[in-house]
Formats: sequence, C-alpha cells, structure tokens
Amino acid sequence: MLSFLKKYKIFLIVMSVLSVFIFSGIYTLLQPKKTLPIFTPRDVNPELVDTTIQHIGYNHTVADYKFVNQNGKTITEKDYEGKIYVADFFFTTCPTICPIMTDNMVWLQNEIKNMPNVMLLSHTVTPDIDSVPVLKAYAETKGVLDHKWNMVTGDIKDIFYMARTSYLVVKTGNPSELYDMVHTENFVLVDQKRRIRGFYDGTNLEEVKKLLEDIRFLDQK
Repeated sequence: MLSFLKKYKIFLIVMSVLSVFIFSGIYTLLQPKKTLPIFTPRDVNPELVDTTIQHIGYNHTVADYKFVNQNGKTITEKDYEGKIYVADFFFTTCPTICPIMTDNMVWLQNEIKNMPNVMLLSHTVTPDIDSVPVLKAYAETKGVLDHKWNMVTGDIKDIFYMARTSYLVVKTGNPSELYDMVHTENFVLVDQKRRIRGFYDGTNLEEVKKLLEDIRFLDQK
C-alpha cells in the first residue's frame, strides 16, 4: 500500500493540475469577447461624409452600385452579395500614397486568396484617366487576381456619391469643381450585410494586418 506521504504527494499533484485547468478556464471566460463596431455616418469625421447624411446614426449600409472593372465587365452589388469585402479609392497616376496602398492591398489579396467569401473592390477617383485598358494594364503589373479583386471605373458622379454617402472615406476637393475628390488612405471593411465594420490606414502594413484579423473574425460568423 502507498504510504500516507506518497498519497499526499499524489493528491497535491492532482490538485495542482486541476487548479491550472480551473484558473485557465476562468481566465478565458473573463476575457472580453472580440467584437467589431458597426459604423454609421455620425461616427465618422464629417469631412469624409456628405452633408445630407452626417446626422444618420443607425442602419447605414452600402448603396447599390454599377461600375466597370479592369476586364470591361459590369460590376454591381450582386457580385459582392453575401461577401465580406474591402473597399478603397485610388488612381493609377497617384505618385504618393496610392502605390503603398496598392502594394498593401496586394499583400492582403495574397492572404485572402483561399477565402472564398472575401473580396476586394478598388474605385478610381480619376475615371477620365483610368479607362478600362488603363486599369487592366495597372492590374496586370500588380498581379491582381480577377476573381478576388475588381478595380472599377465609371461616372465620376456615381463614384463621388459612393465614396461620400456609402463608404464615408473621401474629402471634397476644389469647391468650385463639381465632384472633385481628395481620396484618403482608408481601407473600408464591409460585412456580409453591407455594413461598414472598420476603417484602416492602407499605407500602414500593421494596420492592414489588423484588418486581416478582423476579416477572419467576420468570416467565422
């Protein structure tokens, strides 16, 4: 038979193991669960939002749209139905933040290429310059995967209104020039219900890595 001392040692070991499991379980339960906000026009810098909707603080979703992508294909909200996607605004001749943003979007594309429920959508803010052939050449130099990433052009008025009334990310430019836009570095995370769930600095790879984490979070829901 085991001596009392040996039994006591075994008892202590068992209790120690149980304590580890109990306390780790309690610690896990006490940790705040990850959540993502749902953004509305009232939550965003007013400079980035059209004055007609700045007061809205509920039920904001991305509106219907129709643009043309780098392959000359018409792209609408139906192509993104039920998808998580990241939207941004750029132009191919931008010499400053756009190359960095595009490189970071390429990085993100490579991370989500095997995630069927996730896509990318980039809008040009200079559609008079960024025709379909221009976008196609640009997309090819960046290694854009057509089934994951649409670079779109269209009517300047439609792009302007999507930027300022749906995605809430573009400042107005010269007040004397109608529909003039100054795009920002924002990447916009849109969920499966067309709601905005986050804004990220597209020039900062660490921010884009956080965006990827949030995409994965939404993709699990």
